[in-house]
Formats: sequence, C-alpha cells, structure tokens
Amino acid sequence: MFRDRADAGQQLAEMVVTRLMHAAGQPEVGAGIVLGLPRGGVPVAARVARALGFPLDVLVVRKIGVPRQPELALGAVGETGVVVLNEEVVSAVGVDPGELGALVRRASQEVQDTVAQLRPAAGPPEVKGRTAIVVDDGVATGATARAAAGVLRQGGAGRLVLATPLAALSICESLGSCFDEVICLSTPLRFGSVGQHYRHFDQVSILQVRRLLEGWPA
Repeated sequence: MFRDRADAGQQLAEMVVTRLMHAAGQPEVGAGIVLGLPRGGVPVAARVARALGFPLDVLVVRKIGVPRQPELALGAVGETGVVVLNEEVVSAVGVDPGELGALVRRASQEVQDTVAQLRPAAGPPEVKGRTAIVVDDGVATGATARAAAGVLRQGGAGRLVLATPLAALSICESLGSCFDEVICLSTPLRFGSVGQHYRHFDQVSILQVRRLLEGWPA
C-alpha cells in the first residue's frame, strides 16, 4: 500500500536508479528521457526523472479499440501522427478501411486535444536513439503501455523501459515482449484496481501536470 503517488514515485525511483546503474553504470543526463503517462503517471514520473537527472515529459497515446470490443487493440496513435497497427487483429476482426480510418482520426483528435491541454507551448518529446523510461502509477491491463511501446519504437527510441509501482504479475511478464526492461515494485496476487493500492489516490489535474512539466516539485 502506497501513501500517494509521490511516495510510490520515490520508491520506484530508487529501484530504477539501481537497475539502470547496475546495467550501464552512471547514466548520462542526455542519454535518456522519462515519459509519464497522463495524467496519473506524471507525479510518479517526476520523482524518477529527478532521481536520474533526466528530463521529464508526457507521452500521449491513444489505443485504437475494436468496435464493440474496446479492450482489444487494433493499434495506437501517437502525437506526432504515428499510427501503429496490429495487422493480425485488423485482419482477424475484419475492420474495413473506411471504418479503420475513422477510428484513427478520432484517436488522433483525442491525442491532439490532450496535448493542447497538457503541453500547449511545446512540441513532442525527442526520443530517437534515447533510452525512454515510460512511467505510470499502475498497470491494470497493459493496453496503454503496449500502445506507448509501439509508438516509441516507431519513433526510433533506443532502449525502452517500463517503470511502475504496481501491476498484476501476468501483465508485468507479458509486457516484457514490448519493452527491453520492465521494472515493477509490487505485483499483488489480488490486483483489483490501481487505486485500491494507494491510501490517497486523488485525480491529477491538468494544472498539476503542467506544473510538474515546468519543474515544480512533485
């Protein structure tokens, strides 16, 4: 049980620093970037970024769900216009090109609307060739994390690391196929929802995210 996201972020930061230094020695500041999944992942990511001395940003992605089966992902859209499709799923469910195009456009608009709120004056994070550490406050299904990995791979990111305070063990293991490394503090046997593992799990506001991105304390 974590006190709040700041507590979870501090504990996670200690493990991330230990794991990365064990793998490659003292990480260089310019070599990596920490990307929080909005909005709840950003306060956690801020602690990780501070501990590593890496810049902090948000990674805005939207999963493209199968109509009437939204938990099944057709692919994902990133803020640079990157579209990653799971061709096997697209073929299996028989989505026609017109419908798929409409789904992609809708997801792209949602991404742009979110970016305009959270990072109105800056462009997307530069990830090409860099170690990208994706952080969330917890991973329930893994769908968003998988979408993030797909977008980052297509964007040319180097080493991909997923860091989260908690996830179901089976999800944590399955995400190893998408990320080069998965760092998870806790894998509860009875996972339930992310929020039930925090004493305080208030909604993170747009203003809070902006302040964190501007360098305010987490």
